[in-house]
Order: sequence, then structure tokens, then C-alpha cells
Amino acid sequence: MRFRNLVATAAIAAALAGCTNETLDSVNLSSVKNKTEYQLSSKMTAKMRELGMQKTSPIALRIFKEEGTLEVWKANAANRFQLLKSYKICAWSGKLGPKVKEGDRQAPEGFYPLFPHQMNPNSNYYLAINTGFPNTYDKANGRSGTHLMIHGACSSSGCYSMTDEQIIEIFALARDAFRGGQQSVQLQAFPFRMTAENMARHRDNQNIEFWKMLKAGYDQFEVTKRPPEVNVCERKYVFNQQSDGTFNPMGQCPAMSTPPALQVAMASYEKDYQRDYEKALKKYEGMVWYEPTEAERKAIVAEQRKGRELAYAPTGTSLDAGKLMKVSDLEKKLADQKAAEEAKQAALIQKEALEKATRGGASVPVPQASPIERPVLQAAVQPAPARKSFWNLFSASEPEGATAAPTVQAPEQPAAVQPSAPQPAANQQPAAADQTQQPTPGGNNAQVAAAPAENPQAATEQPAVEQPKKRPFWKIWGN
Repeated sequence: MRFRNLVATAAIAAALAGCTNETLDSVNLSSVKNKTEYQLSSKMTAKMRELGMQKTSPIALRIFKEEGTLEVWKANAANRFQLLKSYKICAWSGKLGPKVKEGDRQAPEGFYPLFPHQMNPNSNYYLAINTGFPNTYDKANGRSGTHLMIHGACSSSGCYSMTDEQIIEIFALARDAFRGGQQSVQLQAFPFRMTAENMARHRDNQNIEFWKMLKAGYDQFEVTKRPPEVNVCERKYVFNQQSDGTFNPMGQCPAMSTPPALQVAMASYEKDYQRDYEKALKKYEGMVWYEPTEAERKAIVAEQRKGRELAYAPTGTSLDAGKLMKVSDLEKKLADQKAAEEAKQAALIQKEALEKATRGGASVPVPQASPIERPVLQAAVQPAPARKSFWNLFSASEPEGATAAPTVQAPEQPAAVQPSAPQPAANQQPAAADQTQQPTPGGNNAQVAAAPAENPQAATEQPAVEQPKKRPFWKIWGN
């Protein structure tokens, strides 16, 4: 009995050990009666108490595209933000880089204030929070797009899509922060963590100057652990700048200054960064990072879609699908991709032209071959028999035959089958003597074939003529 109890105890312990944090912390949506009033789990609230956070204290959201992560940071009693929970983004579309125009499938990058009215409890994607794209910076730079969200359903065309279990928690965290008096939640959307190594790895990317601008806000959050104050002037972001003037997104920046304490802290941070950046440059010398396409990211997580609805479309991470390459190898790969894309576009244009030509039930236009040229290509020319010698003219046993007209095979008739020649008419005249010449390669043969080509119909219907036998010369005087 004692042994049996020990076995049972061990089995229970093993089962408990198998329950990961993710399993214990997952949300059972079937038990949720009101998704907009969902209350955070006891484990989540216990972690808040452990970190000195109030349920209704402010939050900030940080997104890192490359590794596919959304982080929720929450203010503690000292009003410094700490990481509360990290979520794996289920789907984001496009590649690293900002959204520029409607339809480019890019997910936004930058700093976005989220207000209570941007919370959508009636979303077609379970729950949603509108990012507010385009923000002040985007508008100043002529960028366009609508309905860019953080939502559920794990399917994206420019949005950051989570699972329904994830979005219900994120939605509840933002709802409680707004109820605690937070005016707006700052969303910081980055292409990657802006460390010295990552900046060196992406140094050749066309968006590097834009990312350097975002890095100033990233660095200040890393140092202060507070969301930076964001303004826009001269069509660029500025962070934590004090000024007596006004910030005009399109106009010149007013006189600005950085708070002294922040300036000292940032100087020390920048010194360490430059040291690490130089080290990273040596590490990646001669190498560049290949940024994968959305299709390449989807390929590595294709197994996750099995057994789920078609709408479930995870896109994977750039870190898993991308790779470091030699510069020459990357140039060749990009050239091949460009050629493939151009061929795809050409095929699409051809398809559209065909659809336009056959619109309304019209038949597909088929080019017709020239009636003059076609028999020439298909004519089967029989060589003329060799000319007899002068002495053979006096032989009665072997009559001299006239040159047979070339036989032209009808287009629909197989080449192996030759039509039988009818008997010649009684009044048929002998063929001309110049038609009995021996054909020569590449020369007179072509002329023989070209003769019937002027009338292809006659070429297929004219019977071959057999020359009547010649009488010996001594019988000329007979009869």
C-alpha cells in the first residue's frame, strides 16, 4: 500500500511539473461570458503585486518585429516601467521597415499614442486596438493607410495580429490602465531591438536612417524606463525636448534643450554603445543580413496551420527565416528575386490582356499562318529520276519516264501515307525536258518545291502524270 501511494504521489508531481507557465496562464475563452470585461488571472495579478504594480497603473506596449514579440510594460510604485509580460506575435505582414502607403502590407513602425476611443470591442477579429496610423510624423511625411490594428484571429494584412487568448489579456490591461486615469498608452513599434549588434547587422538596410531616428527614443526608454515625450518638427521625431516654442511637424524645430540629468545619462549610454558598435562592425565585416520575405517566414511555420481554420495564418519571425550572407551572394540572390518578380509581372500582364480580349464570350484570337508559306514547309519533294544517256533512247525495253510532279502532303494527312496517283488522261502532254534535271542540295530543290506552292489547293489535288512510252525510231516509218 505504501509503495502504491508513493507511485501515485510521483505521478501527480510529474503531471504538475509538466504544466508550464504558458499552460497555467492561458485563457479558456469558452468560459468567458463578456470579453470586454474579462478579469485578469490570479497569476497575473499576483505578479503585479510582486513587482509593486497596481492593477490600474499605466502601461506601455513595445513591439519588436524581427523576433515577433509584443511586450507589456507597467508602471511600479516609483513610476518606472517594468516588463510585465511578453507575447509572441502570431502574424505580421510585409518586411522590416515602416508603412508608407495604403496596400503595401507593411505594419507600422514608430511611436503611436493609443487613446480609449481606439479600443474596439466589436471587432471582426475578436478584439482590436487601433494603432492610430498615420500619426503626426506619418502625415508630415505623406504616408497613408487605414485600419492598422493590434487584434486577434492570427491573420494580418498590415496589422499586428495576436491569438484571441492573447488579445483578451492585452485589451484588459489597457482597459484597466485607462480606468486608472492614464490618458494614452504609448505604443513603440521597432523593427528589432536597437542594440549595437543589431544596428551593425542591419547597417546596409535602406531604412537605416529612419531607424537611427527611432533609436533615440528607444535609447531614452532604456535609460529612464519611462515612455519618452514625443514631438514632431521638420518632419522628424524628437524626444524629451524642452522648448518654449511650438512644434510644427512641417516647420522648423523651435529652440530645444535636453534635461541635464537625461543628457548626462545618455552620454554615458552612448559611449558604451559606440564601443559595442565598433566591435560588431568587425564581427560582420564582409557580411550582410538577408531580410526574408513574408512568404519565406510563413514557410517555416506552415506546420502550425494544420488542423486549424484557414484564417489562422501565422507568419513566423525574421530571425528564423533570415540569415547572414556574403555581399556577393546577397547581390546574386536579390538579382534572381528581381528577375523572378519581373517574369511574374509579365505573366500577369499577359493574363490580363487575354482576359480583356476574350471578355463577353469572345473566342481566343489565334494567329493564322500565311497560306503561301505553309505548304513550302510541309511539302514532301520526290527527287526526279536520273536522265538517261543518249544510247538509251534507242532501247525499247526501258522506256524513259517523265519527271513526276512533286507530291505535296496535305496538312492534316500523316507524312507516312502517300495518296495513290490516278492514271493519266489520254491527251496528257509529256513533261518539259528542263524538269528532269538532277536536284542539287540547297539550290534547285527549293525551286522545285516552290513551284506548286503558288497554288496550295492545286498541289494537293493535281495527280502525278506518267509519260507514255516512246516508239523506237525504226518504227516511225511503220504503219
